[in-house]
Amino acid sequence: MNADEPASGVVPPPRDPAEPYRICMVCLGNICRSPTAEVVLRGELRKAGLDGKVIVDSAGTGDWHLHEPMHPEARAELSRRGLDGSGHAARQIEPSWLPGYDLVLAMDRRNLAGLQRLAAGQEEFAGRIQLMRSFDPASEPDAEVPDPYEGKPDDFVLVYDLVSAAAAGLARQLAGLL
Repeated sequence: MNADEPASGVVPPPRDPAEPYRICMVCLGNICRSPTAEVVLRGELRKAGLDGKVIVDSAGTGDWHLHEPMHPEARAELSRRGLDGSGHAARQIEPSWLPGYDLVLAMDRRNLAGLQRLAAGQEEFAGRIQLMRSFDPASEPDAEVPDPYEGKPDDFVLVYDLVSAAAAGLARQLAGLL
């Protein structure tokens, strides 16, 4: 695939067109990938003129880091790019939250499977739970954002770059929808 081709991810229509579109980014512990994606997407949405039209937050599927700030390397990479992740506090997604989101984006297939289990038997969530990188036109199908948790600083650079490409594709779709 190349950047001129459409991404495989498709933004579902808003649940309530009178309300802001709501997106939740999800990874395992909510201290590296998903908060990075949250901050990066907010920046892309600002550039696209969608401030106030889209609300973005993040959560983890696990409870290991509840209430903790972003991983220092993730926060440092955002800072190097002129973005601020200092206000983040990790949280764990709950099944009761799902009806409040128009789109839930998993960073990898493991978290995608966990989210699909949370939504099992609820047809209204079909198509609303997808992989983050599915919105990057240059990514392969089922591409993931790798977990940098115990990695080197370069791993956090890669995460930023991957979520940035997907966030740009997602913002383009949202601009066309909203």
